[in-house]
This record gives sequence, C-alpha cells and structure tokens, in this order.
Amino acid sequence: MSINKITWTVLATWLAAVLFVGTVGGFQQPHGQPPLPLLLALTLPLATFLAAYYRSTAFRQLVLTADLGTLAAVQAWRAGGLGFLSLYAYGLLPGLFAWPAGLGDIAIGASAPWIGAALARPAFAGTRRFVTWNLLGILDLVVAVSLGVLASGLVPHVTTVPTTPMSQLPLVLIPAYLVPLFVMLHLTALFQARRLQPGTGR
Repeated sequence: MSINKITWTVLATWLAAVLFVGTVGGFQQPHGQPPLPLLLALTLPLATFLAAYYRSTAFRQLVLTADLGTLAAVQAWRAGGLGFLSLYAYGLLPGLFAWPAGLGDIAIGASAPWIGAALARPAFAGTRRFVTWNLLGILDLVVAVSLGVLASGLVPHVTTVPTTPMSQLPLVLIPAYLVPLFVMLHLTALFQARRLQPGTGR
C-alpha cells in the first residue's frame, strides 16, 4: 500500500475513533478535573505526525510535496470560528474562551484565500509573510486550547460558564480532531518553507 493510501486510512481511522469515544462520553471529565482525555487526543496525533516525519522517508517526502494552495484552502474552514461567538451569545461557552478562539480562527480563515492566491507564485512559500501566517495560525490554536483548559473548571472562579460542550459531540471534533489536523497542516507548510530559505538547501 502506498504512503498516500496509508495516510488517508490513518486519517479516517482517527476520525472514526474520535467519533466512537465521543459517542460513549469518553472525553468528558468531572467538573474541576483536568481534561486529560482531550489533551491526549490532541497531543498523540501530533507526536505521531512528527515521529513519522522524522523517521519515515516516504512520509517526509509526502509532506514536502503536499500542495500548499490546497492546505491554505483547508484553513479557510476556520472562519467557522464565528460559531464560538454564537455559542457564547447563547450562554453555552465562556467569553474567556469564545472570543480569543473565535476571532483568531476567523482571522486565519478569512485570510486563507489571500494566502492561497499568493501561493500561485512559488517563491511566496519561502517568504517571511507566509511563515508568519502559519506561526500565527498555530499560536491561535495553542491559545484556544490553553484558554479552553483554563475555563474547563480546572481553575475555580475563572468563569461561571465552563467549556463542557467542547468535550461533547459534535463540538469535541474540534479539539480532538480538527485542531491537531490544522496544526499538522501548518507544520507541513513550515517544513516546506524551511527548505526554501537561503542556506537550507532544496
């Protein structure tokens, strides 16, 4: 089986696993307990991605030849971060989490089409602007996860509305699947950009 088919199989299996665990409530924790299942669901795929990149020549080649325009187009879905603000307006998510996560995702998602258009020029992938956009995309996700954990009830009196819905379907798909997937896409872009930097080789 080719590395391409293996990768798609792993992505589909990962999604099925998240759906199953979410269906049986496996991501939910008692109020005040750290959201360890969610953190594991987020970090394990990223660790697997990095291990595969550095240990598998075939997978590294797949990453370094991925179409950056397509990756940027996928990031445009993050404009759906507006949904966090809608849930905040209905009292279902805390503002401490919803505002930074929502606005950050909207900014990355709304700018993705312009990044994709700029990638029509191959040299753009090696520019500081492209690298900065990807780093900001990762920072947005790190901030969102950090504030989500903070507002989960782990720290008392931080907020009166916990992020409990983020550990339940369908919202749990965001931290358990989409967030690590988006980070992987940003890392893929950064790995390619690094190869285009002067002095790093092709």
